[in-house]
Amino acid sequence: MTSADQVSRLLALVPYLQLHPDADLETTAGTFGVSTKQLLADLDVLWYCGLPGGLPGDLIEIDMDALNANGRIRLSNADYLSRPMRFTPDEALSLLVALRAVRELAGSRAGDGVESALAKLEAASGATALPRVAVAGGPESVREELAAAIEAAELVEFDYTDSGLEPSVPQVAPVRLLVRDGYGYLQAWSPERGGWRTYRLDRINAVRATGIAAGELGEPPEFGPGWLESSAQAMPVQLGLAPEAAWITEYIPVVDVRRSAELVEVDLLVADPAWLRALILRLGSGLRDIVPQEAAASARKAAADALAAYGAG
Repeated sequence: MTSADQVSRLLALVPYLQLHPDADLETTAGTFGVSTKQLLADLDVLWYCGLPGGLPGDLIEIDMDALNANGRIRLSNADYLSRPMRFTPDEALSLLVALRAVRELAGSRAGDGVESALAKLEAASGATALPRVAVAGGPESVREELAAAIEAAELVEFDYTDSGLEPSVPQVAPVRLLVRDGYGYLQAWSPERGGWRTYRLDRINAVRATGIAAGELGEPPEFGPGWLESSAQAMPVQLGLAPEAAWITEYIPVVDVRRSAELVEVDLLVADPAWLRALILRLGSGLRDIVPQEAAASARKAAADALAAYGAG
């Protein structure tokens, strides 16, 4: 667990404890997904937090007697942290784009919740002039029919034209609508073929309900890889990071993360060497190791050239 993880949790913990006075230690630990030992460590940190000055009236107060004797958390003198965390501009923008993609794919079935959340985020962030999000999801009427069939657990048939193939009229049990790399897809069970099939939504026309129950189907398999995973140019790279550099796992797509007290190992796919060079230079001393070693050659040269330019000056 990094210090960034703890700070994020503390910023959420204070408003929670203000809304739940005399909170139970074990219940609170379960709510935040940590052990009671970790929560006690968090409270020890809060004991030294507060307003500038550091005087007794400036710091957050915790009744340690009640905590140690009865496992009750009583927090006071933290009114300035009563409001929850705010989104950063980048976080708000990412959420707006995601919500607009949901609205584009789900259409009128997205409901008032999506529209309300969009309106509030746009008003709070001022990001009302975003470009329209376009998902290749086909006609809204098609998505509506498929969503209704999923909800009713019934078979449908539709006209489908695959890339480079003859038109077909499959009869399937729709199970899931999803988005990958800007395209909408339908995952469905095909009784005729006895297996799972995936269809591009923008190639589906004229959905027709059959009234036939789909029966028990279970979960469809994991959807296939995106463009990066399937790209022939994508190179697997393993980074060995100092714990304080593990922030990158929250900001870039990664394949796997392995953590220890001294090192965080991150597996990722890289399609653009220039992007990797910029990441390595930004990490600086936070990067402890990289495999393969030659992946860092460009960054080493860029750093050497920069130092040489300072020397020449």
